[in-house]
Amino acid sequence: MEFSSGLITAAYLIAALLFIFSLSGLSKQESAETGNLYGMLGMAIALIATLADPRVSNVLMIFIAMIIGAVIGLRLANKVEMTEMPELVAILHSFVGLAAVLVGFNSYFEMHQSFGSSLGHLGMNTADMKIAMNIHLSEVFIGVFIGAVTFTGSIVAFAKLRGLINSSALMLPHRHKMNLAAGVISFVLMIVFVQNGGANFPLFLMTVIALVFGWHLVASIGGADMPVVVSMLNSYSGWAAAAAGFMLNNDLLIITGALVGSSGAILSYIMCKAMNRSFISVIAGGFGTDVVIDVDKDYGEHLEVHAEAVADLLRNAKSVIITPGYGMAVAQAQYPVYEMTQALKDKGIDVKFAIHPVAGRLPGHMNVLLAEAKVPYDIVFGMDEINEDFSNTDVVLVIGANDTVNPAAAEDPTSPIAGMPVLEVWHAKEVIVFKRSMNTGYAGVQNPLFFKDNTQMLFGDAKDSVEQIFKAL
Repeated sequence: MEFSSGLITAAYLIAALLFIFSLSGLSKQESAETGNLYGMLGMAIALIATLADPRVSNVLMIFIAMIIGAVIGLRLANKVEMTEMPELVAILHSFVGLAAVLVGFNSYFEMHQSFGSSLGHLGMNTADMKIAMNIHLSEVFIGVFIGAVTFTGSIVAFAKLRGLINSSALMLPHRHKMNLAAGVISFVLMIVFVQNGGANFPLFLMTVIALVFGWHLVASIGGADMPVVVSMLNSYSGWAAAAAGFMLNNDLLIITGALVGSSGAILSYIMCKAMNRSFISVIAGGFGTDVVIDVDKDYGEHLEVHAEAVADLLRNAKSVIITPGYGMAVAQAQYPVYEMTQALKDKGIDVKFAIHPVAGRLPGHMNVLLAEAKVPYDIVFGMDEINEDFSNTDVVLVIGANDTVNPAAAEDPTSPIAGMPVLEVWHAKEVIVFKRSMNTGYAGVQNPLFFKDNTQMLFGDAKDSVEQIFKAL
């Protein structure tokens, strides 16, 4: 069934508004579920309108591809754990980048067959046709460039988050000069490409350069900054989608891509501020920063504690702050944590949660897990809101967090994470750290917190440990 152009435009407008409502809903925990529903409805309307567009052919093949994609997507959604969400997001970004590259090449190869005739029908003269062609060629070139960078960059981010490759920054000689050279050469190739009315060699050469550039850009960024990189790639994928929209003359794709691109860029900037990182430095592959190797230091001996002793400590406390991290997500400990929280509140103990902006390697990761376990929103606080409260807190429970509570960030200027704002849990009277072992965190940096006089280590699976404490309360 085909719709009129007016109905399709109206459907696209409604879908765009729903996407805006979706972003607005996702800005708060309380409305996040509604925001997701808005996004799903908007995408459904967009897909139906696109399939009904008279300009779209081979609808049956597209429908079959959509069914295959939906089956794969549903399987992944049911299979992927929350702890695997960062790498899932990263690999999905690579698909968007690859799609932009394929759309760009397809648009370029079809251009000479359809471009002239379509513009001729619009009554354009030769000069106007030349300008329009140059604009389209620029769209193709930029779209392929952004798509290629997003594609390989996202794959590297996925591999680092997955542990398939070393998470440390790749320190090639003259790496910044190589990045700059890749950008300059690509710009020159675009000029040559447009001036020649489209030429295979500049486009192919740029594609190869962009693929290598995307790989090196992310490989040069250390694991500690990978959450920002994922957000940055989200922005890149949005701009890639917008570029594809220009090439396809699809207004909704342009709007959606711009929304994703701009929101991803804003989120990346906010995260950089939260981690005391230079936004330009991160998006430029660590430009202007020197990575300092973490030297092994003798921090002394750590103290161990058992669940029963922690329960005794909690019973005698007046205030408790729980600081979750990636380890809580891995252990799926959020449900017993909620039960323990309720038990402590029933005893009249003040309980709060302290959340670092990038805890769990993805913005909002811990918030989602706690919301899933029905932890009340009003006792969950961000880093800036709660850091001053630690000094007046009896007990802090650090459940699976590492880099986000590392005092080296504030106290050791030689540390690779120096300057990164962290949850200052060490100011509390007592700190209990839940960990499987004494291994370093994702950034590969030792944590002096584990060796402080007011810190005790509770080793084992976080879920089992919390359940033991809950039973002993």
